Amino acid sequence: MPRPVVEFWFEFASTYSYLSVMRIEQAAEAAGVEVAWKPFLLGPVFLALGWNDSPFNIYPPKGRYMWRDLERLSAREGLPFHRPSRFPRNGLLAARVALIGVEDGWVAPFARAVMRANFAEDREIGEPAVIEDILATLGLPVGEVMARAQSDANKLALRCQTERAAELGLFGAPSFRVGDELFWGNDRLEDALAWARAETA
Repeated sequence: MPRPVVEFWFEFASTYSYLSVMRIEQAAEAAGVEVAWKPFLLGPVFLALGWNDSPFNIYPPKGRYMWRDLERLSAREGLPFHRPSRFPRNGLLAARVALIGVEDGWVAPFARAVMRANFAEDREIGEPAVIEDILATLGLPVGEVMARAQSDANKLALRCQTERAAELGLFGAPSFRVGDELFWGNDRLEDALAWARAETA
């Protein structure tokens, strides 16, 4: 019998996606649930909602709370955290590469490395050199992966995935879907995994 599946919609510029990316694989394995990784871009989703920036920048009190909350949660999970000197960073290239990783089966370690670069090492993940260095560290064929990531077909695939996120009613990241059931936020990861298990029980 196939294991239940949770769709994991995440954005490389998203603070709370950092926490989920770093812990979802271990949590899902313990729950006996498969993860369908769904990188997408929050920018177009926010624009559709009338925002031209992260809500954490638009509403400063919310932003101040978020950074402190992220510090607390990272410490609780034993994760390194360094507030990025620029927020949000451009996650477009990383998301395009991640789609190749989904196809080839290495998206999880790549996503963790990119998130670590952004939220623990304060590196510019929008720069090709940073992404290429991550790919090389993972032992992946840098030139081949970058060429595939920047192909017209892959660019269109990411655009379609982002449009699909909006069609599904996603309004933030991380988001988790089990069938038609939506769970939003890092603190709902365990709820999504439990729901997936219950649906196939």
